[in-house]
Amino acid sequence: MTWKAIREARQRLEKEKGTVSKDWGGRIHIALIYPNSYYLGMSSLGFQTIYGFLNSHENIVCERVFWDPKRRFNEAPISLESQRPLADFDVLAFSISYELDYFNVVQILKAGGIPLFAADRNESHPLIIAGGPCLTANPQPLSLLFDCFAIGEGEVILPRFIEVLAEGFESRKDELLQELAAVPGVYVPALYDGMPISRQWLADLDPVATTSVVLTPDTELSEMYLIEIARGCGRGCRFCLAGYWFRPFRFRPLDGLLSQAKEGLKHSKRIGLLAAAVSDHPEIDELVSRLRQMNAEISVSSLRIRPLSGVVLRGLADSGAQNVSLAPEAGSERLRQIINKGATEDDIIEAVDRAAEQRLRRIKLYFMIGLPTESDNDIEEIIKLSLTLKGRIERTGCRIALTAEPFVPKAGTPFQWLEMASQEVLRRRMNRIKNALTKNGIEVRSESVGWSLVQGVLSRGDARLGAVLAGMAEGSLAAWRRALEEHNLSADFYIHREIPPDEPLPWSVVDSGVIPDYLAQELTRSRRASETPPCPPSDCQKCGVC
Repeated sequence: MTWKAIREARQRLEKEKGTVSKDWGGRIHIALIYPNSYYLGMSSLGFQTIYGFLNSHENIVCERVFWDPKRRFNEAPISLESQRPLADFDVLAFSISYELDYFNVVQILKAGGIPLFAADRNESHPLIIAGGPCLTANPQPLSLLFDCFAIGEGEVILPRFIEVLAEGFESRKDELLQELAAVPGVYVPALYDGMPISRQWLADLDPVATTSVVLTPDTELSEMYLIEIARGCGRGCRFCLAGYWFRPFRFRPLDGLLSQAKEGLKHSKRIGLLAAAVSDHPEIDELVSRLRQMNAEISVSSLRIRPLSGVVLRGLADSGAQNVSLAPEAGSERLRQIINKGATEDDIIEAVDRAAEQRLRRIKLYFMIGLPTESDNDIEEIIKLSLTLKGRIERTGCRIALTAEPFVPKAGTPFQWLEMASQEVLRRRMNRIKNALTKNGIEVRSESVGWSLVQGVLSRGDARLGAVLAGMAEGSLAAWRRALEEHNLSADFYIHREIPPDEPLPWSVVDSGVIPDYLAQELTRSRRASETPPCPPSDCQKCGVC
């Protein structure tokens, strides 16, 4: 711990509104850790929700810890609220959203003086737990490092977890883990008995508000009050983790959302609406209209190409929004049918035209490279479509910007068995898009091909990767490759082969609720370029979740 780190923490606290600070006496001390920067962590509504939920319990003091990947390696992390080291806490609870943050998890534990492997820790060390979307789908790459995982939604798991934690707090750690292993949705790798851990999900969102707890200017969503308006997705895009691991689609009633917004407007005039696709909320037009009547400036996390609400677009423009994001995912009609996108080229053109009419300055289009069966012709279709859209809206002063990222097969989706394209192919196709579009005045941003391949390994990885992560001296691609070789593992095994349908999957230790045969059927339908309709509002048992 350095005086510089303490000073930076106190400076951040001075800018915040809503910080929870508690006396430590007689309470369980939990460090809630986001394994990346404060800027990113405080933009995460899930992270903020858990912070507020834990601190709502009188017997718990929860403080936040962040990790700047650019910091000095040996600088010990400290909590924001009281600037204490990790060893002072009873529980280290990691909230992990992205596979590439696994590298930061290892660095945090090392810098905090905590043994990396669960088997090497004793009664003097904190209990170390983790949750988050990527770990719900596949916790195995970190299974040697953590004592337990929360599989599913925290609002369902945490009440009983906290109760057991409080009751067994003075017990031996092995006894406490035995009790925690009996909590629905808790996976304790050392005690796993072969029965899959069922993902827990909240059937009714209305009683549990999911809104900002702390407002700060030091985030991408500077001082914006965030409100989750819906959860899950029933559209069934075959590559999408959120579309399968957060089923079924659930939405919050209009009256409750307006009440939450009224409270939020006491703290900020900016209201951010969050969901997998905001426009899927059945009352979105009324919600946006009522928020504008309350003089709220609105922002949205994402919009679906079809349907694209004119009311929402006008609400964004009237709120001073400069950008809107749309995700065609693929340039060709054939590929969009394979991934079950449910949007035609005419739909995309109409959506962009309508957005440009609102005098927005920039329309961001998201595409994936390396999708199953993709060819060079599909890349040319991305280029052609982008140039067509640019030509249509140039007169309005609106610009097209492109983000392209490699397809990564995700556990628990219909594409979980499929291979990733090679590094050579991905780079060549990415360069083709950049070269063709940038010279025509279209900004192109792309994810690193090398790191996307690493993400693929971690997404479909097994427990052996824990030793690989632990053995890395630094978080570089070169160190990753060396560590794989030292443990006699190959990235090709994880990502550059199609997994046979009868091969056991590492992530079978968890059960998403989706019937495996349903995923296999969706893969078969994709190979026929056959689309599946979105989930009906109710009375459907096709995938097994409801």
